[in-house]
Amino acid sequence: MQIMVKKKNPDGLVRLETWGEIRDILINEDFLHPDKESVSVCFRGKSSSGIVDFSPKEIEHIYSISRKRTGLIKGVKILSDK
Repeated sequence: MQIMVKKKNPDGLVRLETWGEIRDILINEDFLHPDKESVSVCFRGKSSSGIVDFSPKEIEHIYSISRKRTGLIKGVKILSDK
């Protein structure tokens, strides 16, 4: 997993980039407030780690977009001119 982030500091715009392996996916549910559920993706790299939280709508959107676009490259043939 690779993450690229832009963050505004008093010095200006800072770009952060890190990568790591996905270690765990947590589904956070609240029985009293079911509209506040979220999905947390936990990752850990060599010198960095973090958690990315997604709402259920964001997860559904990511899934629908990636489902449509997967398999687009399967039918490509490379023809060489020899």
